[in-house]
Amino acid sequence: MSLNKQLKRAGLAAALLCAFAQASAGPREQALQIHSRIAGVPPSETVLLQMAEHIESGDVAAAANLAMEHDGFYRATLKTLATPWTNRDMTPFAPLNDYTATVMGLVRDGEDFRQLLYGDVLYTGSGNLPAYSTDNNDHYRALEASGASLKDALQRKSQSSLTGLPSEATAGVMTSRAAAKAFFYAGTNRAMFRFTLLNHLCRDLEQVHDTTGIPDRIRQDVSRSPGGDSRVFLNNCVGCHTGMDPMAQAFAYYDYEYDAATDPDAEFGAIHYNREGETDPATGTRVEAKYHINAGTFAPGYVTPDDHWDNYWRRGPNVVLAWDPSLEGSGSGAKSLGMELAHSGAFASCQVEKVFNAVCLRKPGNSEDRALIATATGNFAASGYNLKQVFIDTADYCKGE
Repeated sequence: MSLNKQLKRAGLAAALLCAFAQASAGPREQALQIHSRIAGVPPSETVLLQMAEHIESGDVAAAANLAMEHDGFYRATLKTLATPWTNRDMTPFAPLNDYTATVMGLVRDGEDFRQLLYGDVLYTGSGNLPAYSTDNNDHYRALEASGASLKDALQRKSQSSLTGLPSEATAGVMTSRAAAKAFFYAGTNRAMFRFTLLNHLCRDLEQVHDTTGIPDRIRQDVSRSPGGDSRVFLNNCVGCHTGMDPMAQAFAYYDYEYDAATDPDAEFGAIHYNREGETDPATGTRVEAKYHINAGTFAPGYVTPDDHWDNYWRRGPNVVLAWDPSLEGSGSGAKSLGMELAHSGAFASCQVEKVFNAVCLRKPGNSEDRALIATATGNFAASGYNLKQVFIDTADYCKGE
């Protein structure tokens, strides 16, 4: 028998065994599945029996909560879930940082997870660690290397007390050091908007492409005839920039500053914010110079005067993102923009989809999966946006029957 045929038969046998195991899974098997998916490791015999008893009595939530008591839920599952959100490469292998730690802390404490994009909050570690610093990641590297229980070690702090940002300028993880290093670094600050949209509304720019809006806020650095062809601008560039530029204006006073001569990789930079009364020498206003770069590309384009933003996507095809009707759809600064994004229906369903992928080890793919996503999204909202509820719902769905 050829090697290929042997491998095919082995794969078929494994698939049949897995299907049989799921079809005949009792409370112990389901408890093992739930714990392994939530915590990343099998439970102890004691915990397994406790979880099995809860499942047998119909209380899957209690069983899932037991699994979430294990530090593996934080050190493995949540870290793997959140770390790709903190860097442009979207790798889960980056070191622990203030962004990821804040995700973990909000989940552990059962907080309204929407605070992630607008709260004056950061989580730090306790114990014999280097102090939190705005210009390095030593605190979190030491916390991760210490082997301490992240479930027990994380402490909630006000972000403004740690970073020196005014409270009104804090916007959850968007103004964390890790996010600033990744998304305020160089460029035009559009990266912060694009990656926040991608990571927390599960949409990249191509998926919100809309050429029906008024392109009156597109900045000067965008050519109106790329390659000498204005049709490219009208059919392509407009679709992203019409909506993105007015919202990315919320970040106009932020930058990530570092010494390019001594620190070319920007490892030791820090977030910078122009406070009231401060002006950038290049713009003569509080707006950072990066918002006026390449002004000669299209001089009649929009010149950013402040950090006022407007959500043009409240009209047109992107109303499907389910914007909160109680919000105005405009404001000033990153905090109010973060609330606009986090209070959308797309934010809620995106978190559910990401947890589903983490717990069920696959993306939702059929009508039953989509029904679960809708139910879990409703439960997420009803729980006050406690992300633990989403882990409970998805673990129950994927526990095996």
